[in-house]
Amino acid sequence: MQRALAAFQPGRTIYIPGGTGEPLALTAALRQAPERLRDVTLVSCLLPGMNETDYLGDQPSARMTTFLLPSGWRHSFTGGRVRALPLGYTDIAAYLGQRLKLDVAVAQVAPPGPDGLCSLGIAADFTSLVWPRAALRIALVNAAMPSMPRGPRLALADADVVIEYEAPVLAISAGAEANPVLAAIGRTVAGLIQDGASLQIGIGGAPAAVWGALGGHRDLVVASGMVAEKLRTLAESGVLREGGPHITGIAAGSAAFYGFLAASDLVRFAAVPETHGLQGLAARDRFVSVNGALEVDLFGQVNLEWQHGQFTSGIGGAVDFMRAARQSAGGRSVIALPSTAKGGTVSRIVARLAAPTASIGRAEIDTVVTEYGVAALRDRSVDGRAEALIEVAAPQHRETLARAWHEARQHF
Repeated sequence: MQRALAAFQPGRTIYIPGGTGEPLALTAALRQAPERLRDVTLVSCLLPGMNETDYLGDQPSARMTTFLLPSGWRHSFTGGRVRALPLGYTDIAAYLGQRLKLDVAVAQVAPPGPDGLCSLGIAADFTSLVWPRAALRIALVNAAMPSMPRGPRLALADADVVIEYEAPVLAISAGAEANPVLAAIGRTVAGLIQDGASLQIGIGGAPAAVWGALGGHRDLVVASGMVAEKLRTLAESGVLREGGPHITGIAAGSAAFYGFLAASDLVRFAAVPETHGLQGLAARDRFVSVNGALEVDLFGQVNLEWQHGQFTSGIGGAVDFMRAARQSAGGRSVIALPSTAKGGTVSRIVARLAAPTASIGRAEIDTVVTEYGVAALRDRSVDGRAEALIEVAAPQHRETLARAWHEARQHF
């Protein structure tokens, strides 16, 4: 990786892929040689739970521009070295692809085919957008990266630096089976999805539980920013429509799952303007989006970013998918979350967000699901929303919520 590190020069702005496209060999090399980051600004869409290695170290002049905040980067964030832009995914794509002034772009790719084109493999989200705009382009050709039959490709001849190597790509554990609360949420959300629907499922325990509850469905089409391990189970059990059109931006799972995607050609990979684009998604009939949240208040405002008063994540792609689902014929947008935290002592349905910002405004909300049922909020009044949300809160918190709403209502 020494030839790649040579491009890390003071004053440069350098794009490095995030998500499962993170080049682990390069980030390890940067961690071992933090002096290469002096006066360098990195740009990456880091994802919580995936990109947790802070390779800025204690280099005081190094900077990272990103859009969500993995917990592993908190030290650099509190030290003022991480610049977090509060953008949704389509706006991130516009920033990276149109407005960012970029000196160097790094791409991790699969070995080229006979035509000299390299697949971006399991992560097609942003790299193809920044690659044409960089003055210097570094292609990390990883023999371990699977080549996806359909997806963005980069011409190896366009790279200024080509480094061939073999190292594991970022793998994500499938995790434990859903607990009873999450399983109940998964079953309830699955009950809202019709056969033949197009489906986006986001990150988090409650949305992930939906994958395991779809075994009785048929003819589903995946149109999601990310696909996970259980997609293979659905494909092999006949749940997914043969021939798609299934589409995703990144895959997050095991090496075996990545190999399955490459061999089966089940899903087409695409960049964010297509996977998250309003026009294309809204044109799909019965497009259903399912995303998680930390808390929802009685106005229908949603917190995705703040825990215990600390900024811990970002907006992500939820708003893009929610807007598309609301505009789709027969579509539905779902926020799925357990009703409580901390062993039932804290309600995640709250009278008013304690967070300093609302990640999702009340005009964007549609349906909220907890283990206690479905709160259908579209076209309901302010009071009707509060009533519906109190009904899906945990029973031990409903009286407190109702009293808080009544008291607040006197001052409207």
